[in-house]
Amino acid sequence: MGKHSTAIVPVPSLQKRSAFREFLYEMNKNKVLYLMCLPGLLKLILFNYIPLGGIWIAFTDYKVTDGIFGSKFVGLRNFKLFFGTGAMAWIVTWNTLVLNFWGIIFGTLMQITIAIFMNEIRNQAFKKITQALMFFPYFLSWVVVGAIVYALFSTDVGVVNRLLKSLGSEPVRWYTETQYWKPILVICNVWKWSGYSSIIYMAAMVNFDTSFYEAAEVDGASKWQQIRYMTIPLLKPTVVMLTLLSIGRIFFGDFGMVYGVVGSNSLLLKATTVIDTYVYQSMLSLGFSYSSAVGLWQSVMSFILILGSNKLAKKVNDGIALF
Repeated sequence: MGKHSTAIVPVPSLQKRSAFREFLYEMNKNKVLYLMCLPGLLKLILFNYIPLGGIWIAFTDYKVTDGIFGSKFVGLRNFKLFFGTGAMAWIVTWNTLVLNFWGIIFGTLMQITIAIFMNEIRNQAFKKITQALMFFPYFLSWVVVGAIVYALFSTDVGVVNRLLKSLGSEPVRWYTETQYWKPILVICNVWKWSGYSSIIYMAAMVNFDTSFYEAAEVDGASKWQQIRYMTIPLLKPTVVMLTLLSIGRIFFGDFGMVYGVVGSNSLLLKATTVIDTYVYQSMLSLGFSYSSAVGLWQSVMSFILILGSNKLAKKVNDGIALF
């Protein structure tokens, strides 16, 4: 009995070949667009992915002469030192979280308030002047902000202490009292960034359907009722998205703010040192390995937090999550 042999077609190979041809066709069709993306892609690879190899430093006793991968492997020794008894791990983490948490809360409230206020102004000349004043703090460096803070809170010549003296109160030695500086730093952060960051909320409100507000006016809704029951709910997706992005960086303190406003004041270190400034300080005194371990802890916790907050946002409303 003769049997006809049947050739077996290698389907996976054909699929790979077909996918490769589609890739080549796509690249050829949109080559100009891909060339435009190339500088950004190169920057991403050079400054975000290649430096990931430096994570290995956190697990070694790094010596410049031995290189990253030639230095002695010490396992988790640097992390044990960071989290050991009497170490700064929990102090700097707490400072970073507190400053960023209240910065997010009050910053978001201020940004929304500014955006709604600007949206309700009808006099264009007054609106432009107000916008310029709102954006002005953003263009000041933290060094200038630090000088303003010093002019306000200096023990001898500060405006606040002079006001306290005129009211019959004792002056406060602000730069030696730790309990005041977390609120001061939060206020500085909100004051500097709120005007600039409110642009996103103003841009979101431009796209709102004006027919809703016209219908609300016809029904007799006051301006406050329109803001409360229409503007704020419509801003919810934008608020959630920006909050998620902020939470992703909640473990990253503002290095410039802390150093610009507080400087290297040793009396305030425990109250104002955040992870970023501690990484810098530890790099100078304890070396690259220890500071790399601190930086890795910071990045891992931020990654976990952004995943957790995004999952929470999905449970509340799947459409407002980042991914």
